[in-house]
Amino acid sequence: MMTLNEQAYEHLKKMITEDQLSYQEIYSETKLAKELGISRTPFRDAIHRLVQEGYIDIIPSKGFRLHQLTKQDVTETFQVRSALETYCTMEITRTHTSRKAKRLFRELCFNMEEMKEILDTTQSIQDFCTYDFQFHVAVVRYLENQQFSAIFDTFMYRMQRLAQMSLSHPGRMEDTYNEHLAILEAMEAGDTAHIYDITLRHMDVPRGINLEDL
Repeated sequence: MMTLNEQAYEHLKKMITEDQLSYQEIYSETKLAKELGISRTPFRDAIHRLVQEGYIDIIPSKGFRLHQLTKQDVTETFQVRSALETYCTMEITRTHTSRKAKRLFRELCFNMEEMKEILDTTQSIQDFCTYDFQFHVAVVRYLENQQFSAIFDTFMYRMQRLAQMSLSHPGRMEDTYNEHLAILEAMEAGDTAHIYDITLRHMDVPRGINLEDL
């Protein structure tokens, strides 16, 4: 059973991700906590956690508002992603013949099939992002490094928002699919000579698109 802090966090995060809050408005912690029927202490804890994860900004003496992405956010997010994911894909590539790696490759192949289906039919950005990030989460969690997973989860909201922005550009969904495929094929082949550059390219291209958009 979730604690009150977790309930408050999940409730408020859902309101944000489902666009129930406006970027133009400053929200009173006390008023919103009362409206939601959540006591102030767990609500405040949820607020501070959401600040750390980039969902909201605290406005002193006023409340909080939704966080507007900046160029610094883009740069920092992709620096973190590049550091984590290039290391992870390299380690996976080095162990590509292991049973564990082969289980991962089967999971990633399923993600690729789902992305291809969406690409060829609905081209839904939201649905494509779901499988896109399942791919990346699986790669990071392969190492079973709790610190890596915690850092990645902290940046998840920003990563998803930035992905949705870049995928709205014509041709970017197909390019993203092909970049994922190149990463998977290099890992499966044990291509340690190229996996770093292949993974890094997948970070650099959308980063450039996001910086131009902002």
